[in-house]
Amino acid sequence: MEKMEHIILEEEKGARIDKVISSLGEEWSRTQVQQWIKDGNVLVNGQPVKTNYKCNLQDQIEVSIPDPEALDVIPEEMNLDIYYEDTDVIVVNKPRGMVVHPAPGHMTGTLVNGLMAHCKDLSGINGVLRPGIVHRIDKDTSGLLMVAKNDLAHESLVNQLVAKTVTRKYKAIVHGIIPHDHGTIDAPLGRDQKDRQSMTVVDSGKHAVTHFQVLERFDNFTFIECQLETGRTHQIRVHMKYIGYPLAGDPKYGPKKTLDIGGQALHAGILGFIHPRTNEYLEFEAPLPEEFEMLLSQLRK
Repeated sequence: MEKMEHIILEEEKGARIDKVISSLGEEWSRTQVQQWIKDGNVLVNGQPVKTNYKCNLQDQIEVSIPDPEALDVIPEEMNLDIYYEDTDVIVVNKPRGMVVHPAPGHMTGTLVNGLMAHCKDLSGINGVLRPGIVHRIDKDTSGLLMVAKNDLAHESLVNQLVAKTVTRKYKAIVHGIIPHDHGTIDAPLGRDQKDRQSMTVVDSGKHAVTHFQVLERFDNFTFIECQLETGRTHQIRVHMKYIGYPLAGDPKYGPKKTLDIGGQALHAGILGFIHPRTNEYLEFEAPLPEEFEMLLSQLRK
């Protein structure tokens, strides 16, 4: 059982204990934290508290994080669109609408379920629910993902992501007409305190940089290519909203009146990395999905 300690800061004074703790872990839900509090896994100044406890300045919080329950990922036969595969790495083109990895309450139909049926050897670094998964793309974003088949490949690919040497280019359609041909958005991203499921630009957030280039302009929309320098959750979606050009179809960060296309118009089209074993640079390109092409042709009319 892992332990985490935290001392309550000025800006956290008066906040509920469950809200404070859920903001400390990137993937801790409030419901999960409330269960930990009820189970006595959270102590304030050495004493158990209730979920509605209001924090005082300098309170000493100790969280005992329970070990994750062993969950079996069921292999599922899927018609995966594999662009490259060898004994170390798989590059797969994920369709829009598919979740990358299982989560409690959502254990089937994910890319990982399909990969488990396709090959039995995936790296174990990220545990049972995310075998081989080095980076993610959102459910409604289509495009290329690299997956590690062993721990050597996993560490190499993660190190390349940290060193910002992986090439990741996305195509997107955004609201509005961007007047300049290219630009860079350098704005830190963190959890939105008002909505834990969303990200936002915040001074205390993690460093995040997106480069963009205009490919085509329409009446009320712009077709762009974005290149990620960092890979934060929802990075392109939040950055484009931040500069006033949110993604078309984005239910979370876009305007209420947007294109009804079942999710954001975003495709991870180009992925390049250095092979973990051969040190050769590999680059792959997946064409725009059919529905994305149809949307562009409608906008051109």
